[in-house]
Amino acid sequence: MARPLSPKPGARTTSEVAKAREKKALPEPTEKVPIPREWTLLVLLSVTLFVVRTYAAKVVGFGDSEALYACYALHPAAAYLDHPGLVGDVARALGQGAAPRPETVHVFTSVVGALVPGLAAATARISGTSLRTAAAVGLVTLTAPMLAVGLFALTPDLLLAPLWLLALAVGVFAVREGKSTAADVAWLFFGVVAGLATWAKASGSLLFLVAIVFHARKATRRPYGLFGILAGLVLVAPLVLFEARSGFPMLRHRLVETQTGLPPLVKGIGSLTVGQLLYVSPVFAWLAALGLREAYRRRADADPTTRFLAIATLGPSVLLAAFTLFSRQAEPHWMGPAWLGVTIFIAHLVGHEHGRRNVASPRLVSAGISIAALLSVGVHAWVLSPRFLRFAPASYEPRYDIANELYGWPRAIEAVRETAAPGDIVVGPHWIVCAQLHAGLPRDIRVGCNTPIRDDFDAWLPRSTWKKAPRVIYVTDTRFETLADSVLPGYARVEEHRVVVYRGGRPVRSFSISTMERSARAEAP
Repeated sequence: MARPLSPKPGARTTSEVAKAREKKALPEPTEKVPIPREWTLLVLLSVTLFVVRTYAAKVVGFGDSEALYACYALHPAAAYLDHPGLVGDVARALGQGAAPRPETVHVFTSVVGALVPGLAAATARISGTSLRTAAAVGLVTLTAPMLAVGLFALTPDLLLAPLWLLALAVGVFAVREGKSTAADVAWLFFGVVAGLATWAKASGSLLFLVAIVFHARKATRRPYGLFGILAGLVLVAPLVLFEARSGFPMLRHRLVETQTGLPPLVKGIGSLTVGQLLYVSPVFAWLAALGLREAYRRRADADPTTRFLAIATLGPSVLLAAFTLFSRQAEPHWMGPAWLGVTIFIAHLVGHEHGRRNVASPRLVSAGISIAALLSVGVHAWVLSPRFLRFAPASYEPRYDIANELYGWPRAIEAVRETAAPGDIVVGPHWIVCAQLHAGLPRDIRVGCNTPIRDDFDAWLPRSTWKKAPRVIYVTDTRFETLADSVLPGYARVEEHRVVVYRGGRPVRSFSISTMERSARAEAP
């Protein structure tokens, strides 16, 4: 009888082979990646800032520039002297066809502002960074005073910030997808976002320049990228045609009519140095310098994603800095889009696979976030708690404290409402007074303005019209010394009273309301 063959040494039986195949077919157990504690901190701080902003929405009114944008809702147009018309469209939607209320506006801005840090973190993640680095980007965006404080107001910058980040995210996605249908769709979407960003603020048009420069290289050129640029330009065409038909008033206003005051370079240098240190915090400025130095070191072996982010960062940064430097009306927040790009770019460099280098130590990043958070907390405390005025020095001058813009206007507007009769015209010495009045008064009370240079009110109610009105209510405050008699020489004062606004027990603003009527001498031929 034949003996059964014994298996060779080391050989596996049929049952063992079957078990091995079954084991191989089963998915390998996946290890759960713990969520970095930075994300927990980002969520907690975002919720806290949102709560603070919603509280502030019930306490403060419009800032002066914000009041002007609220007035845009009453005068629909493709563009105004300062900005394109998207901010006016948003204000009109919030006000349901009229000027919106401050509380309604600030609830909306609180929601949008709460989304920006998360969008910045997502953009960094798409660019290839780790979860921890992406969370750090969100914390930087959340705590920087330029965004933590500035995004509370309904301004073009509030609309531009998420659109700029979205454009960076879409552009990075398109570059990483290479030659694919998804990349082609992304480039088309990039052009649309660039068009919307241009409607939000003129500096949004720099996104078109980013796409053009990136596609100038034959190695990275994509036909759909060019189609995306064309789609965005079609979206912006009504704005350009409106400006052309009107004689480019926005360009004239920005480049010619407002260029008065300090000599060139003086205010620009201050905005690019001290202004940036205050708006983004000193440590963040130092981190930006370190990141740009690292980008220069890696210029030779830059991959397409790094090249795109470099173009999207350096191009707008140089152009915005040049415009800020040579403008006599320079403001630190003009560099906002550049800072958003710098943050994403540095995060990408830190998490890059090739030639990875420590751009900055975690302690330095933590110190930057802490200092920026302290600056932002200090601003919120100063604005929302009048008690801090007790610690103001003896040299404190209320007229230079922009926090005082946010208080007192409801009382002044109510006094004007009680004074004005049907057919009266209300006039102020400067657009920052006229905007608050126009946004707060009923629509049947017309508002004119006597700004030293041409402003939007010259189109809404020309000076030649209100200077012939039978009765004018002239409203001014302690920031302006222009008297009603000098503005209306053919009028006689028949009534005048004042409204004094207090903060922390200290008078911070005094409104003068003068009722002026045309005199008989002015009526004579």
